[in-house]
Amino acid sequence: MLTTRRRVATTVAVALAGALLATSCGDSDGGSSDGKTLRLWHYEGPDSAMGVAWKEAVKEFEAQHPGVKVKFEEKGFEQIQKTAPMVLNSDDAPDLMEYNKGNATAGLLSKQGLLTDLTAEVTRHGWDKKISGGVRTISRYDTNGVMGSGKWYGVPDYAEYAMVFYNKDLFKKYGIARPPTTLDELTAAMDKFVAKGVTPLANAGAEYPAQQYLYQLALSKADRSWVDAYELYKGKADFHDAAWTYAATTFADWVEKGYIGKRSSGLKAEDAGVSFIQGKSPILFSGSWWYGRFKTENTFDWGTFLWPGSGLTLGSGGNLWVVPKGAKNKELAYDFIDITLSKKIQNLLGDKGGVPVAADPAAVTDPRAKSLIADFNTLSEKDGLAFYPDWPVPGFYDVLVSETQKLITGSETPDAYLSALQKAYDKGVPKT
Repeated sequence: MLTTRRRVATTVAVALAGALLATSCGDSDGGSSDGKTLRLWHYEGPDSAMGVAWKEAVKEFEAQHPGVKVKFEEKGFEQIQKTAPMVLNSDDAPDLMEYNKGNATAGLLSKQGLLTDLTAEVTRHGWDKKISGGVRTISRYDTNGVMGSGKWYGVPDYAEYAMVFYNKDLFKKYGIARPPTTLDELTAAMDKFVAKGVTPLANAGAEYPAQQYLYQLALSKADRSWVDAYELYKGKADFHDAAWTYAATTFADWVEKGYIGKRSSGLKAEDAGVSFIQGKSPILFSGSWWYGRFKTENTFDWGTFLWPGSGLTLGSGGNLWVVPKGAKNKELAYDFIDITLSKKIQNLLGDKGGVPVAADPAAVTDPRAKSLIADFNTLSEKDGLAFYPDWPVPGFYDVLVSETQKLITGSETPDAYLSALQKAYDKGVPKT
């Protein structure tokens, strides 16, 4: 999955509020037709594009449903990631929640019978007509929990992809005239920063950023069939092939050259993002989920570019709206999803720096937002979204974190690193 996303969103967990209004009578599947409260969980930061858009969606929902209130309970990404199976198998399950997409997360929950099959609702509301094929991949899961086919268990209302965020002021200060268009130009730029005592790449080894740098290096030597073998089991994933070997050895080399700080092994995604926001790190490779926050908090001139020299990058449809099997107000949940896919909310999401799936392009007026969406369209048109490294098998995110930390500290060789990944991956691949 993650993407762990892997998330920028605040990790402050708001304590669960009191009991719900006891006005709904549930059927055997947990649903009700007269509920007065929609319990909503998500982990997007309030200043992010999604956070802003969904706050407006709450207002729209309550306006359309007099007497119904949305009880929003903010969660941290890691909190939901670790506790979802337990919570969704209890009476405390929300009616609607944001959850990570991919085999190891939404796929696993669907296989365990913890999510509602949304296929009929997708057809009834026409959501499938708003969500393109590339984004749709992460919405459907087969009986083994493998994405790409089968029933709809989640609905994304945005897309996401990874890019290089760069500090234009620092680039200018250190004599780098323009954003790199090749990997050689990128390494030359990083050499200039290192020569001046500046660590060029913001990184976080304790969460997703480090593994995403490494996966992007592998993608620069890969093609679609390689991605399909790794993510969808359409072939055998070999962690000692040319792409993975290049990625691991190059990543370790970048640590030695000072492009990546050795002390970053214990940092979290928030630390990496704040380092960029504070102007300490000139470059951050991460996802579009940071865009809205950078727009709000950066006090310097900044921009983005796609990873140079690669036709593939990390990305997919965004995290999913999922309806727990035991949700007590399913119809309300479906209505809320529908509102987030409306033109009003989609246009707002796009203008705030998100990547909407059903916006009117002419309605997005912010120049940076237009650039963000244009780059996504470029990737989408050439089938360049390659998902995330932790998606293929359950528990792989934690393996990637711990093993990539060892590469950063130098306590493990690239060859041993790749062998550890192979072992964990092979153990988790569904047996057919």
